[in-house]
Amino acid sequence: MTPAGSATELHALFDAQHQASRRQIEVPLALRRERLRRVGELLNRHTAALAAAVQADFGVRSPQLTEVADLFMLHALLGQLQRQLPRWMKPQRVATPFYLLPARAHILRQPLGVVGVIAPWNYPLQLALGPAATALAAGNRVMLKPSEITPQTSALLAQLVRQYFAADEFCVLTGGVELARDFASLPFDHLFFTGSTSVGRAVAEAAARNLTPTTLELGGKSPCIVDASCDLADAALKIAHGKLLNAGQTCIAPDYVLLPRGREAAFERAFSAAVARLFPVLAGNPDYASIISDRQHARLLSLLAQAQAQGARLVPMAPAETDGVNLRQMNPVLVFDPPPGLRLLDEEIFGPILPVLPYDSLAQAIDAINARARPLALYWFGRDHAARDRVLRQTVSGGVTVNDTLLHVAHENLPFGGVGHSGWGAYHGETGFLRFTQQKPVLLQSRWALGRLFYPPYGARLARLLGLLKRWL
Repeated sequence: MTPAGSATELHALFDAQHQASRRQIEVPLALRRERLRRVGELLNRHTAALAAAVQADFGVRSPQLTEVADLFMLHALLGQLQRQLPRWMKPQRVATPFYLLPARAHILRQPLGVVGVIAPWNYPLQLALGPAATALAAGNRVMLKPSEITPQTSALLAQLVRQYFAADEFCVLTGGVELARDFASLPFDHLFFTGSTSVGRAVAEAAARNLTPTTLELGGKSPCIVDASCDLADAALKIAHGKLLNAGQTCIAPDYVLLPRGREAAFERAFSAAVARLFPVLAGNPDYASIISDRQHARLLSLLAQAQAQGARLVPMAPAETDGVNLRQMNPVLVFDPPPGLRLLDEEIFGPILPVLPYDSLAQAIDAINARARPLALYWFGRDHAARDRVLRQTVSGGVTVNDTLLHVAHENLPFGGVGHSGWGAYHGETGFLRFTQQKPVLLQSRWALGRLFYPPYGARLARLLGLLKRWL
């Protein structure tokens, strides 16, 4: 059976995994570790081929960028899973309230069964194999649908997973939008999706018809607040790195900057210097990724055209370079004075365009963030701890990095996920393991149990007993 795109094969693979998961409810530690070892071997033996496939899909994306942004993260995850699995798998003892003593209780951590993963194109290895490996660590069977926008990477993943895993353990299905719709409609025990909010809504609707629980890792307008107390040169460098990694095609990239009014010129100089330091040459530079497709490139150019037509001031970070345009290596652009109503301010940008919005007070900046849908990430730069803590207390976001960008996602013990329109559910570390685990409560009754005291017929005796117990609650 070939994990490809027909509906018949899709349902046959799901049935095989579903039946296998029901035959083997208990998945021992040794087998889970063995499956993780195979994922690691797949990565180690085929690093060069995987990086080359990603580069071919993007046009320009250096193997080093894939190593940093995809493979390193996966190796860190696999190492943590191997180390922590014995502890995470153990039944968790819980305290028993005095009125149920001498009963005992614990939580048994069991696999859910079959987990579906729909992965995006921007980090096509990390965001496909990361959730899949975590689900395998939790003892599940996994079906993975990678993006059709990175066809070479997806095809290679399908080929390699087929070499290392039986189809009823872990399989990859390649195909387009129609297959994705059919995939989301399967009655998984859990469905994990990473992608846009609009597609995430459709995935949630499809899953709801089967009462399938979901994790949605979406995007959003992630703000970056520059406080008056910050070192502007340092902040600009870190913002530029977070914004331009993968040419801005990162779900947690800074989407817009909130800057104290009057510091626009200084920020423009600092950001320009930061871009020049990170990417001395843009066109043909393998470290500066291409925009993934002509369609996405055209969308970004249309955002800029609308902003300029409505009076915004556009500041490119380098001269126009014909070769870079041909390679879809898009010039980073700051956008000052953007008027309300721009698509640039309403849509997730997902490219190297950074609107800069001035604010007159911290309260105004906080209000601007809270007037929008809750973001996936928030960044704050400064030395004023009182201002920092006020922002942390008075805003809600999926995650926060203070005085840097992106790095909360690399902390293996921090949960990663969205809130509201930026998604629901979180993973990474033990949070991810539990996301793919049924935590089954178990109460072990004692032969000396006093539960009969609560049996009917009710009357004065029960009233006296309840009155006594309430004094101790």
